[in-house]
Amino acid sequence: MVMIPDMPDVGRGFIQDLSIPPISETHWTLPVPSSERRVAIVSSAAVSRRGDKPFSWLARDCRVLNKNDRDLIMTHVAVEYDRVAWQLDLNSIIPLDRLEEMASDGEIGSVAEDHYTFMGAADPVDMEKSARETAERMKQDNVNTVFLIPV
Repeated sequence: MVMIPDMPDVGRGFIQDLSIPPISETHWTLPVPSSERRVAIVSSAAVSRRGDKPFSWLARDCRVLNKNDRDLIMTHVAVEYDRVAWQLDLNSIIPLDRLEEMASDGEIGSVAEDHYTFMGAADPVDMEKSARETAERMKQDNVNTVFLIPV
């Protein structure tokens, strides 16, 4: 991962111009025991299933990955992003196999059927609608733990 000061001008300027949106509501819940956790992944790696609509620059929507999907592509476009780890092992950014192992070993309760990826280059304020829709889908799937993976 490249440090912001080492990024090319275009990427550095865009990221430095983003502001943190105000958070008016904060909801805290007590965690459930690990053995009862139903885990979903949310990543900003812009990964999708082969054949799905690719992410565009500054896309605000997300793509849904089934826990059994393995024919995945990445459309994250940034000259400063090194894709080698992802190309060698999907689990470096979407650790579905590791979560399945944890569920099999009883470390977590279960792995959600669906997982979600966004284009990390978009302004979070512009992604609110899609983020709320994704949260609602996870609620319907009884997800109580989200593994956030920023890329």
